[in-house]
Amino acid sequence: MRKLKNEELNRLDVEAFKKAEKSPIVIVLDNIRSLNNIGSVFRTADAFLIQKIYLCGITAQPPHKDIRKTALGATESVDWEYRENTVDLVNSLTSDGYTVLAIEQAENAVMLNELTIDADKKYALVFGNEVKGVSQEVVNASQTVVEIPQYGTKHSLNISVSAGVVVWDLWSKCNALKS
Repeated sequence: MRKLKNEELNRLDVEAFKKAEKSPIVIVLDNIRSLNNIGSVFRTADAFLIQKIYLCGITAQPPHKDIRKTALGATESVDWEYRENTVDLVNSLTSDGYTVLAIEQAENAVMLNELTIDADKKYALVFGNEVKGVSQEVVNASQTVVEIPQYGTKHSLNISVSAGVVVWDLWSKCNALKS
């Protein structure tokens, strides 16, 4: 096996990315404080053709050198928008036909591995603050709470890791339904 060079990966350029058919997924970042986490989520969003990222509350916005450092250019390819109030955004997304999934540990949460999706629906994934998680008000406004099963001694994952796990899972399920 030979490692591939970047030019052999046949990745889209920014212009082609903008024109490409996107996944039926948007990401909502609810008061994320780490600029590196924000940049990492942009990179994940680029990898899986996410429609848009909403940056809410205290979540920093591009351009910023610490976001750019981990995003590696994904702030140029992935559409994004700032919204001050996450609850208002969630209500707007719900009105626009999105099923809003708060990624959190909560009573009656659906485990990610048990989550079933509908090929005809659009999804908004809400990821919360590194310390406090998704705010209770946003959890209340969401249609479903999804929890990532964990089996070790720690009770949480880094938000950028959580985003990677959940986006990959939902993207995979969406593509399996297309087949």
